[in-house]
Amino acid sequence: MGKRKQLRLGAMLHGVGSSTSLWRHPDIQADASTNFKLYREWTRKAEEGRFDLVFVADGLYINEKSIPHFLDRFEPITILSALAAASERIGLVGTLSTSYSEPFTVARQFGSLDKISGGRAGWNIVTSPLEGSALNFGPKRHPQHDERYRIAKEHLDVVRGLWDSWEDDAFPRDKERGIYFDRSRLHELNHEGEFFSVKGPLNISRSPQGHPVLFQAGASEVGRDYAAREADAIFAGHDTLEEAAAFYADVKRRAASFGRNPDDLLVFPGIGPIVGSTEEEAERKYRETAELVSAEDALLYLGRFFEHHDFSQYELDAPFPDLGELGQNSFRSTTDRIKATAREQGLTLREAALQVATPRTPFIGTPEQVADRVQAWFEADAADGFMIGASVPRALEDFIDHVVPILQARGLFRHEYEADTLRGNLGLPVPETRYAAARRAEVRTNAGAAVDARTPAEA
Repeated sequence: MGKRKQLRLGAMLHGVGSSTSLWRHPDIQADASTNFKLYREWTRKAEEGRFDLVFVADGLYINEKSIPHFLDRFEPITILSALAAASERIGLVGTLSTSYSEPFTVARQFGSLDKISGGRAGWNIVTSPLEGSALNFGPKRHPQHDERYRIAKEHLDVVRGLWDSWEDDAFPRDKERGIYFDRSRLHELNHEGEFFSVKGPLNISRSPQGHPVLFQAGASEVGRDYAAREADAIFAGHDTLEEAAAFYADVKRRAASFGRNPDDLLVFPGIGPIVGSTEEEAERKYRETAELVSAEDALLYLGRFFEHHDFSQYELDAPFPDLGELGQNSFRSTTDRIKATAREQGLTLREAALQVATPRTPFIGTPEQVADRVQAWFEADAADGFMIGASVPRALEDFIDHVVPILQARGLFRHEYEADTLRGNLGLPVPETRYAAARRAEVRTNAGAAVDARTPAEA
């Protein structure tokens, strides 16, 4: 019998939370989004719980309507580098945009984080949905949705090429012979493409895991194709097991169609578990946070997905407005889902906004009930793992202290780390440099040619 598949877990380090009003809760530290001590405590707690990774999201545009966490938060590479020194085994994953970052800089930043952490870095590749982002990098036009993915593909091709600048054995550092590096193991990229021109090579060697682990969160058609072709893992967001299972099957099928092993693409739905000693306590925790959100705050939260559209111009208790194509060039899959849900359920604007701003997670209840739901999704092929977000105070701590031991007792989750690198703990292969792969292919070809050239007597 083969080894049982193991669940993967990540923690979202999201400061004061992803809602408009969670910061008002008496048990939330109001400066959490830029409080390094808290980030360090959460990371160490997640490592204590044997989580695979911690994750820091990012964005490049804010205004007065942005949620509190977005207004004042750490830049991912900076905080993750600090957390690398405060941890030993847990992966460190951060968001960085392909639309507004140069490939050489990205390759160098994540290459450095990977070396600093001993092979624990991961890059969440985003294409920056908000049109206002262009205003901070001008003069520049915000690319259309599908064009952003074309940029992302070329951007990643360049970054991967730069990460292969040095082969694994490129630095003998032989003091006796005076040989610091092997010139035959150094490679220029010399990329000339539609969007980027990069000579290389990169000025940092490879880490123990070869390349940082690549994450993506595309849910549109073009986004799913990109993730299935390029990513090691996908961040997903679905409300029901049925939706999650359908997405899981779809991206795994797409990965296979691109010639990949579907097991090398991990799917992580994001969840905000609410754990209580009783069902009633868990429900009370949910209500306490939901009641902090006013209708006005909910409209602002809703508006961000629709390019910061001003929803206050509509009647709150009238049917959800017809928005036409609004949202197609920002969070397309999310805005499509909001429109469809409002239409199918006949929601008013108030109802739709509150539903988006205060979603009731299906992962709510006692530790056993939450563990049951996690197991059900995992065993139904709706997830390879989960990203744990904080929808209520101490959500991460409660999950680690009360749910993780149940998952461990059921044989679903590790008791100890399997490896020192993020790839190793996720069970992902180490990518070989393109140059080493080319040499191996050449050796095989030459060996085959030698066999074909033998005389009958030699054979």
